[in-house]
Amino acid sequence: MESIAANLAAIRLRIDAACLKNHRDPSTVRLIAVSKTKQAEQIREAFDAGQIDFGESYVQEFLDKMSDPLLENQPLRWHFIGHLQSNKVRSIIGKVALIHGVDRLSTAEELSRRALQHGIEAEYLLEVNTSGEASKYGFEPEELLRQAPSFFMLPNCTLRGLMTIASPDPALARYEFRRLHRLLDELRELAPEPSILTELSMGMSQDFEAAIAEGATLIRVGTAIFGWR
Repeated sequence: MESIAANLAAIRLRIDAACLKNHRDPSTVRLIAVSKTKQAEQIREAFDAGQIDFGESYVQEFLDKMSDPLLENQPLRWHFIGHLQSNKVRSIIGKVALIHGVDRLSTAEELSRRALQHGIEAEYLLEVNTSGEASKYGFEPEELLRQAPSFFMLPNCTLRGLMTIASPDPALARYEFRRLHRLLDELRELAPEPSILTELSMGMSQDFEAAIAEGATLIRVGTAIFGWR
């Protein structure tokens, strides 16, 4: 069984190859190690191998890991990649670099309110249901564009881009990644500051190379780094 460090090295080589193939600078793609359900020891092993960005989906699990002696006070960059409910915002505000899973205006409004309260700036992505599956969270593309002006007006809360979880079918996934990229372009046309809309969080262990081909700036890889749960 390969070590976490070896797995990370292999993923980074694949990222570089995918960027080269698609005429992209590898520095424009950031790897998020999906560490939900993983132990602090595994996260520390990845950190010691040079990994900085980690993705968590469950609030209490994330808070426990933050305070673990192995990880506390280390310069990890945490991302909240799970579905975020409004009543959980207060628990993670100021503790994560980027929130990926905002799928309603009320959640963004709560994020803004808490950020103002703490005197900080919060950054987030809007989750889009590009596959149309009823089991998935996220905005319908048309609804997102309709509500976009309301998101741009929120103080202390910066919308940085979009996130999606694609279909397991590779052909469908490729189409959905392309659709998310086009949607970000449409969102920029509506934005008062289009230059800050830079992020596309898409692609996981099984499809991140296709996501890079379609413009991903953040890829979320768990199994290929840490193995199966």
